[in-house]
Amino acid sequence: MSPDAASADDALHRAQAAVQAMFRADLASQSLGIEIIEAAPGRARIAMTVRPDMINGHGMCHGGIVFAFADSAFAFACNSYGDPMVAAGAGIDFIAPTPCGERLTATATEVSRSARHGIYDVAVTDAAGRVLAQFRGRCSRLKGPSP
Repeated sequence: MSPDAASADDALHRAQAAVQAMFRADLASQSLGIEIIEAAPGRARIAMTVRPDMINGHGMCHGGIVFAFADSAFAFACNSYGDPMVAAGAGIDFIAPTPCGERLTATATEVSRSARHGIYDVAVTDAAGRVLAQFRGRCSRLKGPSP
């Protein structure tokens, strides 16, 4: 294995370990039934199924649940380097309704990152790959040690 490949492999393993450690402490994500599908430096892909207790008065998944789902993917991606990062701001565009029973995937991708700040985009898709929501989060480095 070349030194570059070994370094990339080490970075991947560190990212996976950082995301798994964060997930073990993240009771909110666990309560939503979120599963970690993939983790890499600056990237995370998670999944969740919309349950009946997540449905709003219009019979679709509550927007706050979709936001929380996307926010979890964002959190895992921006913390994948092992540096403690927290949300500094975020926004979401809801593109299509999400019915009960739908299997969702959220894919977070790093747009930019510095030692103190980062920007990440998250696409929330249905089982067919159709984009239901688009989220953008900004993070800042947390002072002090990571929990």
